[in-house]
Amino acid sequence: MDDAPRLIATDLDGTLLRSDGTLSPRTGAVLAAVEEAGIEVVFVTARPPRWLDELAAAVGGHGTAICGNGAFVYDVAARRVLSSSGFEHGLVHDIVADLRRAVPDVAFAAERGSGLWFESDFPHDPSHVVPGDAVEAPIDDLDGEPVGKLLAKSATVGDDEFLERAAAVVGDRAHVAFSGAGGLAEINAAGVTKAAALERWSARLGIAARDVWAFGDMPNDLPMIRWAGVGWAVANAHSEVRAVADRICPSNDDDGVAQTLEHLLGWHTQADGERPG
Repeated sequence: MDDAPRLIATDLDGTLLRSDGTLSPRTGAVLAAVEEAGIEVVFVTARPPRWLDELAAAVGGHGTAICGNGAFVYDVAARRVLSSSGFEHGLVHDIVADLRRAVPDVAFAAERGSGLWFESDFPHDPSHVVPGDAVEAPIDDLDGEPVGKLLAKSATVGDDEFLERAAAVVGDRAHVAFSGAGGLAEINAAGVTKAAALERWSARLGIAARDVWAFGDMPNDLPMIRWAGVGWAVANAHSEVRAVADRICPSNDDDGVAQTLEHLLGWHTQADGERPG
């Protein structure tokens, strides 16, 4: 195999995690071994910081995550946002107004360092409980705290059509991403992507792109996969991601990232996926 990377960057949902949202024991073990071998591990995810807390026990020492498609750097163990890259409020209100004109039934939510702000008709992911400290109020009433990621969803316009409309309305004022949640437009400030945040984090560690392996499955992973020295797509990835990736590994439900990292470490795994004793 090629020279070992100095940093492993991996998406979570659909990539590192199985389809039921869990981190397998096999994956947890190999992540710990990779770090013990002196290779940095960073999670790079569309999830907001608050959705990382449920993984804190499972990820062990892997304490840093780039969240919200690059909007936040989060210390998982301390449950603390270390940095954020957000919108200027005037721009948020302009984008909201323009999207309402284009799609009158659009509903909004905003992810901020302090947590969630959402409109009453915004549809929530049923697999994640709305936190008790979330603010339910019109998006136009947002306070002065920066918005890391603006979320928009229509109840009547089809998923693909809505995403196309949202991208056309937003234009180059911001970055519209899609991470797999049906028809949910994830809008970040211009220049805020997984790749940009990962590049900054890697630079802080003195690690060049050529020394990074990045794993992903959805279009919001494309900038990161293109930037990394070796971009990996899991077998279940979106066709656009598989077309761009340098390499393909097995699917998330087959622990594809773990299998790849086991080979990197020189482990010879048994058919059942366990490391031999």
